Amino acid sequence: MSKKIKLGVLISGRGSNLQSIIDASKAGNIDAEVVVVISDKKDAQGLESARVNNIDTIFINPKEYKKREEYDRKVVEELKKYKVALVLLAGFMRIVTSALIEPFRDRIMNIHPALLPSFPGINAQRQAIEYGVKFSGCTVHFVEEGMDEGPIIIQAVVPVSDNDTAESLSKRILKYEHKIYPMAVQFFAEGRLKVEGRRVAVSGDGAYHLGEGILINPYLNRR
Repeated sequence: MSKKIKLGVLISGRGSNLQSIIDASKAGNIDAEVVVVISDKKDAQGLESARVNNIDTIFINPKEYKKREEYDRKVVEELKKYKVALVLLAGFMRIVTSALIEPFRDRIMNIHPALLPSFPGINAQRQAIEYGVKFSGCTVHFVEEGMDEGPIIIQAVVPVSDNDTAESLSKRILKYEHKIYPMAVQFFAEGRLKVEGRRVAVSGDGAYHLGEGILINPYLNRR
């Protein structure tokens, strides 16, 4: 393994994707480690997950800041203290502003439980079922100022069954969120990502079908 890059993770809730990143790091599957977890919710479950894994945690109260930009500048201040190379949003329920994006341009990732640009925002799985799509999935993308916008890094496709509910589809998609988020982090750590306008070029091999009705693109050999 090469030297691990430092990750800062922003959360608002349970932090299941945070845990998937922590697990991948501890297993040696990614050349990255979480050095700080920041939350806008004092009682976010993910904070406890971080503490159990001896990761520093910070609660920044949005009520103490009049503007989103002021809040985001405080987040940047904390991230820089830890010399974070890559910022991950993992269920962070705030729209970030340019005050956070510019200092980490093309170094902030988010994961969304839909095949963007379809079904941005909350309740993406319910939106997909109500629309009647036959496929849904999840997307890791670089973050821009708009909601769930930014160049797409990797997506996993998940079939939608006729008897799916929002809950059953969410559960099945989440399994693949936990697969592709660490993959995207590893692509970054290996220097495989290059943003070219709206596209992210990912160097290496192409897509592979993984069975179970899932297609992940790109799925690259790590070495």
